[in-house]
Amino acid sequence: MKTGVIDVGGGMRDIYGSGVLDRCLKMGINFDYGIGVSAGSANIASYMSGQYKRNIPFYTDYSYRKEYMGVGNFLRTGSFLDLDYIYGTLSNKGGENPLDYEAMKRSPMKYVIVATDAVTGKPRYFTMEDMKQDDYGPIKCSSCVPIVNKPYGFQGRLYHDGGLSDPIPLKKAFVEEKCDKCVLILTRPRDYLRTSDKDKRRALLLKRRYPGSARRLEKRAELYNRQLDMAQKLEAAGRLLIIAPDSIEGMGMLKKNKAGSLALYKKGWHDAGRIPEFLGS
Repeated sequence: MKTGVIDVGGGMRDIYGSGVLDRCLKMGINFDYGIGVSAGSANIASYMSGQYKRNIPFYTDYSYRKEYMGVGNFLRTGSFLDLDYIYGTLSNKGGENPLDYEAMKRSPMKYVIVATDAVTGKPRYFTMEDMKQDDYGPIKCSSCVPIVNKPYGFQGRLYHDGGLSDPIPLKKAFVEEKCDKCVLILTRPRDYLRTSDKDKRRALLLKRRYPGSARRLEKRAELYNRQLDMAQKLEAAGRLLIIAPDSIEGMGMLKKNKAGSLALYKKGWHDAGRIPEFLGS
């Protein structure tokens, strides 16, 4: 049986996913396939490298630093989040909290990262072959939130957040990768439906320079809600387990609140207790 895990990201809310995956490490759960969107790609990287609790300080401590995110970054570089600081300075070998790239390479799990081509709007699915030691460009591309960040350049293309083009990548996991069962980590309650009003207004700011991202942003709510409906059907068929918080503890994509973050982490840790029974392990 081929098993997979999908972490859809959600910025600062995805400390929930970090809690889920840390509990999986503690329980000795090994997935054959992992696909991450935005912050979810970083969570899965640490899970894959076996670095228990590595991601917590990114949400609870480093995020308070001006180098991590802030208006100063935006005025200086055009990007509110400094992805090179987060997934470079902090994460590189010799950094404050290095990602164990060699352990990732040894992992038998297939790793896929979703990003969105800012010009065409098409999803790009990066793999370990697109990364090397201290060059985690795919994670930066996948985590590049539109409007608050300018697109991230990598391999000659410009990219925005993977959540624009494939927010819940079920087709990739079940159809293309032929997973038999998957765990889906959401960072909002399982019945939450997106609305498009804000997205359509924000899309106007992108339309001229990045038409692909603008089109995807306009339709993001519709796509997310359609994919969520499919997730619920797969769950009813016994092929998918949805792990989602019962509340987001007041957290938002870019909101910093240590107490709220830790509460979400604990929820993720607790909710992951359902996974062994689902996988039959």
